[in-house]
Amino acid sequence: MKVKVKKAGGQEKRAAGHPAPPVDAEAQAVLARLAEPPLRPAPRDPAAPKRAAPGKPQQVRRGERRSGPVDDGHTPDTYRLFYALKVPRDVAGTLAQAQRHLKGNWRAVRPDQLHVTLAYLPAVPPQRVPELRALGQALAPQFGTLDVRLRGTGYFPNEGSPRVWFVKAEAEGLTELAEALRAGIRDLGLPVEDLPFRAHVTLARKKGPAPRVPPLIFGAAWHAGSFTLQRSLLQKTGPIYEQAGAFHLRDHPATPPPASEPAPHESPRAPQEPT
Repeated sequence: MKVKVKKAGGQEKRAAGHPAPPVDAEAQAVLARLAEPPLRPAPRDPAAPKRAAPGKPQQVRRGERRSGPVDDGHTPDTYRLFYALKVPRDVAGTLAQAQRHLKGNWRAVRPDQLHVTLAYLPAVPPQRVPELRALGQALAPQFGTLDVRLRGTGYFPNEGSPRVWFVKAEAEGLTELAEALRAGIRDLGLPVEDLPFRAHVTLARKKGPAPRVPPLIFGAAWHAGSFTLQRSLLQKTGPIYEQAGAFHLRDHPATPPPASEPAPHESPRAPQEPT
């Protein structure tokens, strides 16, 4: 059986594999909604004053903070949500060893919270969460399981003024999954981060003066059979994550990853930074 996969930009590709499991009525309703052509807005009266659309926040770009904080549309009545691949416990243990290199005002991400973000939604009304669960349920069977590999560390936004220390991740089909989720979110009319997808795992966030960690390269890998929808609750001590949904990818035989190295080693040069 061949399954159609909707991608960003309206393109489609076909993924061959095992028959996709049936989706429930809620997921089918979301798919039907996404298939509807968008409504054309009524012509605007040229004499009418310009007004900002209520409840429509600007697109989110995490790096744009030079002139003050970005208004991402979040209010006490909305949720911060994200789709993600969770890092398994054994790989998280390897990353925790690397976090021991941190000094000064770096705040390490807890091992049980390490993840690869696929799509970030800054302001979701609680009543829209079921639609996001249905979107995940509808898309997950259209993508095969992922063989994820970690690579080198880097800094965001750049090494000169780092705020985030991360390790790059890669997997065949990972970018396509992230793009499909983001396209589905936009079709639902919800705001989503518009930075180009750069797969990575955040290891630490800088909260004040702190020395940089020399570049590290990892050999760790894992087989990802699912992704999740998480809610982020910001606290003074750091974010707390609550799982709002889990979605199983279409199963296929895993490609044996290379033997994982027990610990990273230093690299003579830093990997390319994400943008």
